[in-house]
Amino acid sequence: MHILKPDFSRFESIKDFPYQENFVDFKNLKMHYIDEGQGETILALHGEPTWSYLYRKFIPILKDYRFIAPDFIGFGKSDKIVGRKNYSFELHFRSLENFINTLHLKDITLIVQDWGGLLGLSLLAEYPERFKRVVVLNTFLPTGKKMSLPFKLWRLFAKYHPSLPISGIVKYASHNKLSKEVLYAYDAPFPNKKHKGGAVAFPLLVPAHPSDPAVKPMQKARDVLSKWDKPALVMFSDKDKVLGGLQKFFYRLIPTSNEQEKIIIKNAGHFLQEEKGEEIASYIDKFMKDELRIKT
Repeated sequence: MHILKPDFSRFESIKDFPYQENFVDFKNLKMHYIDEGQGETILALHGEPTWSYLYRKFIPILKDYRFIAPDFIGFGKSDKIVGRKNYSFELHFRSLENFINTLHLKDITLIVQDWGGLLGLSLLAEYPERFKRVVVLNTFLPTGKKMSLPFKLWRLFAKYHPSLPISGIVKYASHNKLSKEVLYAYDAPFPNKKHKGGAVAFPLLVPAHPSDPAVKPMQKARDVLSKWDKPALVMFSDKDKVLGGLQKFFYRLIPTSNEQEKIIIKNAGHFLQEEKGEEIASYIDKFMKDELRIKT
């Protein structure tokens, strides 16, 4: 297995991400994370093909908490493994398991989006006692049922593109125009095709068949969330070309999600943290202070 270290010089020109680098060891890999502030623990998980930079707008708003956001293996400032076939659901799940154990995290408020949901909600299902609340943003829990044609085309695009256009994907799935500086920041972890194995792998790791190895943890996540009795906040955006409308699935699935105000983030695409980060973080702050609960 060929491991590539990040080219840290590529991150030096990013002006709006001044956060200290931290690393945990996972087997022979380094997993990067940011760890800002003190107070109750928030664990925020990114998805495809982003990194912890996606959550930068949350940190000033949530300054009264301990805000932790890791980069999955193959993303951001974490080590990259060459070759998409070296990535698996198991690798990512075990790296997250190792992460919360190494940092001794408990009473966690979990924030998930995109692949952060597939992995993070599976982690919550395995260790429900470690989690105090959950915030679900634009994600899903697939169990290997028939995929839509657009998603099949996305998988083919990821698999066969000569060098996956990272910032182009972020740009396409966003509703608002993103600056050159922001698009560069999403490209920064990926100087060439060899660094992109993790990003190519994620679409191909979404369960396509009921026998897929990821189906069992996804089904367990569904089962645990269907009996979840701790606070849950579901917030989707209204312009998501990828997972738009799936907030209804989570409202049906998680009983306690219906105890909170139903919030739709307006004029934001799939990467809603990028486009409406401050607004979403303000809602999360209110949620953690129990200010979004519907009065009965």
